Amino acid sequence: MDIIVCVKQVPDTAEVKIDPATNSIIRQGVPSILNPFDKHAVEAALRLKEKNGGKVTVISMGPSQAKDVLKECIALGADEAVLISDRAFGGADTLATSYTLAAAIRKLGSFDVILCGKQSIDGDTAQVGPELAEHLGVVPITYAADIEVNGNAVVVKREQEDCYEVIEAKFPVLITVVKSINEPRHASVKGVMKANRKNIPVLSQQDLEIDGERIGLKGSPTQVRRIFAPSHRVQGEIIESSSAKEAAHLLIQKLSEAKII
Repeated sequence: MDIIVCVKQVPDTAEVKIDPATNSIIRQGVPSILNPFDKHAVEAALRLKEKNGGKVTVISMGPSQAKDVLKECIALGADEAVLISDRAFGGADTLATSYTLAAAIRKLGSFDVILCGKQSIDGDTAQVGPELAEHLGVVPITYAADIEVNGNAVVVKREQEDCYEVIEAKFPVLITVVKSINEPRHASVKGVMKANRKNIPVLSQQDLEIDGERIGLKGSPTQVRRIFAPSHRVQGEIIESSSAKEAAHLLIQKLSEAKII
């Protein structure tokens, strides 16, 4: 099996702060990490390879420092990694990003499965995976909680709000995964040493058969009007009483005083 995993380097959301004057994200000093959902996609790819044979190639679009997350994926067990990087790709929204990723995947050659995390924790759009499938003309299956290979097809258990949906699709296919699909492994010492020695090739705009009007800021119809931190909620109050009846009476009294009921 030839498996491609799309990953993204994202700011650690636990450390993200908003500049109140400009309403923009303060990136200086904020650590970058491998998008958590993508880590589950890498683990899913490695398990498919271990069970069915083949090769795992990890790709990422971003600045040169995104090599760090690609090396992390190599340390976990991926065979190859490719960075898609060019100043012309800067400012891309999900449409321009998926278009560029599709061009890079065509450059890499044939594949059986593309795996993505269901979404990134910085944008939370969950759009890049399905858009990428559309650009490549392959079947998209989202929110996968389990993946099994059945001959020349995959059987996917798709997570819904109150149930699971089982879908079978022939290769090639694109699958986005949820966190419940697996528990990602830790890198071994041998894997880290391999990653440190690994040369990560870089694909630029010139390397891809790509329309310059459809990449980066030029190819991005999305406009972000404002970014802001949510307001903090008022501290809640715990009602303690010797009986449920008395607690209910106190609750109704407080709601009445607050003119909620």
